[in-house]
Amino acid sequence: MRFSFMVLTFLVCGGFDIASPHLTAKETPKGDPDIALEPAYVIVNPWRQHISPTKRQGVPGVECTANGRLWVVYGRDVESSRNYQVVKWSDNDGRSWSDVKLMILPRQGVRAMSACIWMDPQGRLWVFWGQAFGVQDGRYGIWAITTNEPDADEPKWSEPRRLGDGIMLNKPTALANGDWLLTSSVWKADNSIKVYASTNQGKTFALRGTANIEDAKTRGPDEPMIVERKDGSLWMMVRCRGLAETVSKDQGRTWTPVGRLALPHPTARFFLRRLTSGALLLVKHGPMNEKVKREKLMAFISDDDGKTWQGGLMLDEREDVTYPDGVQAADGTIYIIYDHQRTPLGEVLMATFREEDARAGKAVSDHLRLRVEVAKLPTESP
Repeated sequence: MRFSFMVLTFLVCGGFDIASPHLTAKETPKGDPDIALEPAYVIVNPWRQHISPTKRQGVPGVECTANGRLWVVYGRDVESSRNYQVVKWSDNDGRSWSDVKLMILPRQGVRAMSACIWMDPQGRLWVFWGQAFGVQDGRYGIWAITTNEPDADEPKWSEPRRLGDGIMLNKPTALANGDWLLTSSVWKADNSIKVYASTNQGKTFALRGTANIEDAKTRGPDEPMIVERKDGSLWMMVRCRGLAETVSKDQGRTWTPVGRLALPHPTARFFLRRLTSGALLLVKHGPMNEKVKREKLMAFISDDDGKTWQGGLMLDEREDVTYPDGVQAADGTIYIIYDHQRTPLGEVLMATFREEDARAGKAVSDHLRLRVEVAKLPTESP
């Protein structure tokens, strides 16, 4: 496999025209689909004029380092064959944001999509993304780079490597026994949900198990998330024309058939994570007893591993607020990132709050901030 890790100096010297290697959304790619098995170009500190203009962006992710730096990733030209990713940071709790620090630019005919950003237990920052030939190629692929110095002014990044098939999107889960699990999905296929495991802190990953959505009519972008329950079992929530679930009692090797959850929800991404208190946090659309559209992003807390939920903090009541991702900082602050109107606004926004705010369903701490701007599209096309 050829390695194509490029830095800004390559661009400045005229290595290629950054705006030219993409197809339009309506074009059908030609050539060898295995080009998607080649790494995207990872461009450090791109100049602003090298970042292609777009009329659509979103699908964000967020992480927080031990020193409090916030890292975000989001896609530009999402849901098209021009899809690529940008990464930036904030050193002042999201009050301002850096210029783009990384651009993940796929090869011609390849889409770089559905990114995820994660701090591992060793303090390394991972940036994951998916690759497909064209918009969807039925195989996809999980790619990753890492840095050991996520708080540095100029972090050094590893070479990109491919970890397995599918689209990942959501953060890995570190189990109590030290294993890491990451989920991916080869959309709309038998045994579409794949669980990859690392037993050596990310040096290697291997397919550990799969989960199957038996009703083919409900299959789609599964976007699964795993939490380890207090009894040691693994609970996976799945996007499946609403919400669905599956359980593993053998560390992810086998899974029960994916079945519908009795929680009303549109066909859209959600966010599920265990907090440092031991409670679960769920960010979903609408109240627990009401099915709504892609609107009303709300945060709930569970003390019994998802059997019951309490609270319901409204993060953004508007329509077209989608794809939440989140992280809890060392001081207990919870950061939820999401997008609003990918077209035409292309807003990437963040909410901050504490567990007690979500429990109460209202502000009871002084950490509540809503609609914090991370990025948006210009009002006029460049």
